[in-house]
Amino acid sequence: MAVSEKRILVIDPNARARKSLELLLKNENYQVETGKGLSEAIKKVSQGGFDCLILDVDLPEMKGYEAVSILKNLAPDIKIIMTTDKNTKRREARVREQNIFFYFIKSFGLDELKLAIKNAFNP
Repeated sequence: MAVSEKRILVIDPNARARKSLELLLKNENYQVETGKGLSEAIKKVSQGGFDCLILDVDLPEMKGYEAVSILKNLAPDIKIIMTTDKNTKRREARVREQNIFFYFIKSFGLDELKLAIKNAFNP
């Protein structure tokens, strides 16, 4: 698979975070689409073609970890990277109960996220 064919969907209610992640990933030669909430994620994932979904925990409609099963039913093989601005032990436990690929705390810096994305495409 050529790098340019690697498609990522970024779902984050924060427009600034969404845009900066989109630019970062496009600079890494990924095809990127974005959305701000679960309804957009469901629509785009159901259309298919995404290899990786970067999903924020704090969606407008529900918690991202509550949406994982819905999205996995639409695309069982999609790699989900869950992101958050603020982490607690309870939140992390809830996220890790889901069948996700990686849990990323945004304050850790982007190198860790870039490595997780690369690993999602090279299992």
